Amino acid sequence: MIAEILSIGTELLLGQIVNTDAQYLSRELAALGIDVYHHCTVGDNPVRLREALATALARADTVITTGGLGPTADDLSKEIVAEFFGLPMEEDVASLEAMSRFFVSLGREMTPNNRKQVYFPQGAIILPNERGTAPGCIVEQDGKRVIQLPGPPRELEHMFQRSVMPYLRGKGSRCTTSRYIRIFGLGESEVETRVRHLIDAQSAVTIATYCSLGEVQLRVTAQAGTTSDALVLIAPVEAALIELLGSAVYAVSDTAEDSLAHYAVSALLEAGKTVAVAESCTGGLVTASLVEVPGVSAVLLEGNITYSNAAKKRCLGVCEHTLKAYGAVSEQTAREMAEGQRVASGADIAVATTGIAGPDGGSPQKPVGLVYVAVATAQGTQIKPLRLTGDRNRIRWLATLHALNGIRLAAIASRE
Repeated sequence: MIAEILSIGTELLLGQIVNTDAQYLSRELAALGIDVYHHCTVGDNPVRLREALATALARADTVITTGGLGPTADDLSKEIVAEFFGLPMEEDVASLEAMSRFFVSLGREMTPNNRKQVYFPQGAIILPNERGTAPGCIVEQDGKRVIQLPGPPRELEHMFQRSVMPYLRGKGSRCTTSRYIRIFGLGESEVETRVRHLIDAQSAVTIATYCSLGEVQLRVTAQAGTTSDALVLIAPVEAALIELLGSAVYAVSDTAEDSLAHYAVSALLEAGKTVAVAESCTGGLVTASLVEVPGVSAVLLEGNITYSNAAKKRCLGVCEHTLKAYGAVSEQTAREMAEGQRVASGADIAVATTGIAGPDGGSPQKPVGLVYVAVATAQGTQIKPLRLTGDRNRIRWLATLHALNGIRLAAIASRE
């Protein structure tokens, strides 16, 4: 099966909202073994929408539309699909009753134009919307199908999981399964160089590299009749990749969504260790990243943003002599920050960041991008000097990732 995603909405073309619907649908369709060759975005214009729909159906078996199902005059998605297939529009009584109940539950009156949302192309499969007022539908004719979904992600994702996924599985699509190898500390070009011969050697299994800020990810994918069969194909390739990349691999999972902070917290939980954070240049990003992970309250004791020298002395016990002799951005200050935070908080592990994020404040001896990350434990303190590049936000985020990885490695080491 070949699918195309047709995103409808002038707000998408104007950049007023990000098209996360297409990203979500592509990921879910790939997992079902359905190929997506094209994405198309079109505004709320009937002429251009007709053209886009005809083009999509000429090159795909299945077209999934997002948006254009609302109550206003420019919401014409269903009407244009009905026109394309030569079908009249019919009111669905069950959808009308469900919509009426929805408005009652909100304590709001249903205005007359909302009734437009319960008209569908004749013979369409109705997709109930349990999180909004606009039901979706599926129209099939002559081996082609159009699946129409609402635009709001919360509604679309629920409808896809509850109604569209079972429908597509019934069409006999093969199972596509992926494993994700997460890498920190190596650049994308170095990763590809190390594993290039494996990428070239594969046929049943594909290896794709993806780069995000500070991290590299390998997606290892196979297609088979079942997930179990696909995992059997993936297993030896995954093992070979991990052997080639060594300690740079920080996680292997079935999802691409988990963060480095997630694995830092997991390592702390598994080790039964606590952490405290002292931040200067990162300004709270390390602590905030940890707090985004559910369950972190069991391991995170506290975080201090000690941006000024006075705060470093008062909260962390950094010596006046250290600051005067070496400066706030130095190995010595980073060490005292981490060790002082560990003593003050009673945590098993303390991490500290200090650096020059720019755009000002650098010098030939201490340029913008110079950052020190210190991790203190009962076994001693490790300090990592970094020479980072980019703008202020990029430097701060890269320093944050190094701090999170330092926590993760310290927690793992504590179990050995």
